[in-house]
Amino acid sequence: MIDSQQKIASRRLKDRIVNAALELAEDSCWEAVRLHQVAERTGTTLNDLRVVFREKEEIVDAWFDRADHALLELARDIAFHELDKEQRIHRAIMTWLAALSEHRRPTRQMIFNKFEFGHLHYQVVGATRVSRTVQWIREVAALEDVLPWRAMSEAGMTAIYLAAFCYWMFDNSENAHGTSRFLERQLKAARPLAGLGELFIRTAR
Repeated sequence: MIDSQQKIASRRLKDRIVNAALELAEDSCWEAVRLHQVAERTGTTLNDLRVVFREKEEIVDAWFDRADHALLELARDIAFHELDKEQRIHRAIMTWLAALSEHRRPTRQMIFNKFEFGHLHYQVVGATRVSRTVQWIREVAALEDVLPWRAMSEAGMTAIYLAAFCYWMFDNSENAHGTSRFLERQLKAARPLAGLGELFIRTAR
């Protein structure tokens, strides 16, 4: 019971820290956010904060973890599984993006920060996260392609996901409608390749 309570308290503190960091970023910019400011806003100390986040970049990871969580919750929606494959992929990506929509500007700044000179280690970690998120999109969308086609399918999915993410970062349309239409076009363009993949799966079986 004590263990469970500690985990809940730690999770709540983690959420408070992420929220505070994003609020500070909205007031200025993500680059200007400092951990001592986050600690002050949450009424904690730097040592308290260090137990949950060892560095500022881990707050970025926690923010994107929220989007992954929202994505995975789709798997609990029975109606979602009644959609066709293309619709499931579209819904999955848009759900992931919607989870970040409240803080679009800081999110964009987080991404740009990763590409600054000297941040190679962040870029490597970022590439790993992209790969992981794409894998979750594939799982939620229940894609069943197998090697060697799976590798090509993953590459295509990664390209579509990143293109939609980049479009979304600058999309000022209501409810990201522009991104939704852009993603629809990308998925439509990929239909011929998807058809080849389905043919490969049937042949392999």
